[in-house]
Amino acid sequence: MEQRHKKILRRNRVNLVTKMDPTEMYDRLIEKGVFTKCMIDEIKQAETRRDRARELVRDLETRGNLAFPLFLECLVETGHHSLAELLQNGAPTVVLQPPTPVETARPALRPLPVSNPMDIPKQNIDAPLIYPVKMEDPFPSSSPENEAIKAMRQPGRVRRDSIQTYKMDANPCGHCLIINNVEFDAQSGLSNRKGSNIDCDKLESRFQALKFIVEVKSNLTQRRIKHELSALRNKDHSAYDCCVVIILSHGNEVSHNRFPGAVFGVDGQQVPVQHITNYLNGQHCPSLQGKPKLFFIQACGGGEKDTGFEISPDETGPSSFGADDEMDAIPLSSSSDSLSMSDEPDARATLPTPSDILVSYSTFPGYVSWRDTQSGSWYVEILDRILEENASTDDLVTMLMMVNNEVSQNSAKGLYKQMPGSFNFLRKLLYFQT
Repeated sequence: MEQRHKKILRRNRVNLVTKMDPTEMYDRLIEKGVFTKCMIDEIKQAETRRDRARELVRDLETRGNLAFPLFLECLVETGHHSLAELLQNGAPTVVLQPPTPVETARPALRPLPVSNPMDIPKQNIDAPLIYPVKMEDPFPSSSPENEAIKAMRQPGRVRRDSIQTYKMDANPCGHCLIINNVEFDAQSGLSNRKGSNIDCDKLESRFQALKFIVEVKSNLTQRRIKHELSALRNKDHSAYDCCVVIILSHGNEVSHNRFPGAVFGVDGQQVPVQHITNYLNGQHCPSLQGKPKLFFIQACGGGEKDTGFEISPDETGPSSFGADDEMDAIPLSSSSDSLSMSDEPDARATLPTPSDILVSYSTFPGYVSWRDTQSGSWYVEILDRILEENASTDDLVTMLMMVNNEVSQNSAKGLYKQMPGSFNFLRKLLYFQT
């Protein structure tokens, strides 16, 4: 599909998912060769109408240059006139119009004898007039593009993406706990984190806009961090679809067997990320079983600084940040007894231990994470903007790749780099409410 048509679909994805009934579209899309029966059968497996519509629109982008005008034709034929007009306004080169009548052989007409008008059978004037809609083929039959379209219509092509999506339509969607550690005790040996309140404010507003119940806790000791996580675990999440934990603090690298890293309380005592995720896993929080549990960690993964490597001149140039850049780290300290290995297993009878968990780190394990004292951390600033611009059209993992790419272009003090990443154990695509 042409890029301009993909953009039109993405701009109007919310309207299409909300208003389109995909059930009425299936047969016509198969008849016109846009999808095969196998592909439609996979779309039908999605749980809700919205999920099926979302699957259909997303897969449509992979179906070749004629997929968009043929989709418009199907919308008109199934009575989705407002949606067709919405897409048509964004694509003025695609013309929807009745075809030129086709001449067909008819028997010769002979004049009828004059008779009483009352004897003439009454015509059915209430019957609706139906005009078939035909799309203009923008390519001649011999063009290379047309050959590619014919290949697209051949049955047996494997559908690129048949994964389902998480249910994310509860209102509110779920709880979001933000732990913002800014002022550290003097005896902890950790500096205060200027600029972290900016990060906190951005993420509080962003997740409220994404329909979450947001609770902010500031300057917590190790014991208080565990207390708040325990309180979150003990809530009844049955009516919600998701849970989010965001931690803004200093961090460090520790031994682990699942999720790397640890975050510090303001007293200088650390809580391993692996323990943080365990509070909400399937065994310890039954009301979140099978639901996505998201953790965003703005903290250092260690004390190592990345100076990057040289790239060719045609690569995207890095952005330089000022002298106010600080690290969210202390010197690397890793010991075998810094992490308890006695965690009980998750609900093994139903799903693997780390299922439905995603941990997004602001930096690669072992490396420092940079924060500007005036504008906040690189990671949070870019994450907030990507969510604002793309949450209505893209899934979470795709947006995190966008964050990774943009953060990787930054440069601290003209020298140091940062590479975010995530440990992804989600089983489905996740689309936020917007």
